[in-house]
Amino acid sequence: MSTENQPLIRVVELVKNFPVRLGAYGEKKALVHAVNHVSFEIMQGETLGLVGESGCGKSTTGFSVLQLHRPTSGNCFFRDTDLTLLNEKQLRPFRKKVQIIFQDPYSTLNPRMTIGNAISEPIIAHGLATKKNVTEKVIELLNDVGMSSKSLNRYPHEFSGGQRQRICIARALACEPEFVVCDEPISALDVSIQAQVINLLQDLQEKYNLTYLFIAHDLSVVRHISDKVGVMYLGKMAELGEKEAVFSNPQHPYTRALLSAVPIPDPRVEKNRKRLVLTGDVPSAISPPGGCHFHPRCPVAHELCKTVVPEWRQIKDGRWVACHNV
Repeated sequence: MSTENQPLIRVVELVKNFPVRLGAYGEKKALVHAVNHVSFEIMQGETLGLVGESGCGKSTTGFSVLQLHRPTSGNCFFRDTDLTLLNEKQLRPFRKKVQIIFQDPYSTLNPRMTIGNAISEPIIAHGLATKKNVTEKVIELLNDVGMSSKSLNRYPHEFSGGQRQRICIARALACEPEFVVCDEPISALDVSIQAQVINLLQDLQEKYNLTYLFIAHDLSVVRHISDKVGVMYLGKMAELGEKEAVFSNPQHPYTRALLSAVPIPDPRVEKNRKRLVLTGDVPSAISPPGGCHFHPRCPVAHELCKTVVPEWRQIKDGRWVACHNV
């Protein structure tokens, strides 16, 4: 891991709202508050795991960092460059430095393009190899992800889900990026294949000194691959810290509830442990509750939580948390 003091990725007060229309005839205008004042840093060579329930804003955060969604406000720095201030032409040189692996390998690849053309397309677009060397580079990328050069002239429908995701990883690496957003890259795969893809991502990270934002639901996977863990709830960051600190001593009630839901592979321990079960449903991101967004479901909420937004603050072990009770 790099010893540089400056983070590779720095996100400051990131906000992303989506306009929607409500009512039978769409007569009412409203905003979906998908990401609400989220801040974090990722150092060179690190992996930040981002977890939370469906709809909490994890993927939107990743897309906004890459400027695939233009943020409503806030800043996203790649080293010293604020990507939010750049237009599409100015962003082009940064596109090869920041890449994404999407969740569904079946819909990511163009069914009419051969695997060789799909991987070579970004290489040619960014002028990273001559026409004579493109095929050689594509074969090298396929070998890196455990695929044969015989795959070059085949089409996506000829491969399994795990093989397609390997091809998507090869395409993400085609531009020689420094930062990769992994948007739930194993959730669409069989359990037997998931471990192989996770190990592949770790091997590639070590080989190319990659930096990951790893978005997932599976906390055991996040614990395995991440250096730091961020927990999101309804568009806000609830807790952020070193992996072992968060898993061994969670501070936010929502983090405790998430970890409580993870089964322990020991029947005696699993039978006797106490679980923190949340009641109620996740509130709407169109009209989130006042104060702390988590207070309607929080087992330790009090009157202050209903009216005052908790400060995003750093506590003594270097962890960041947004809770009045910590």
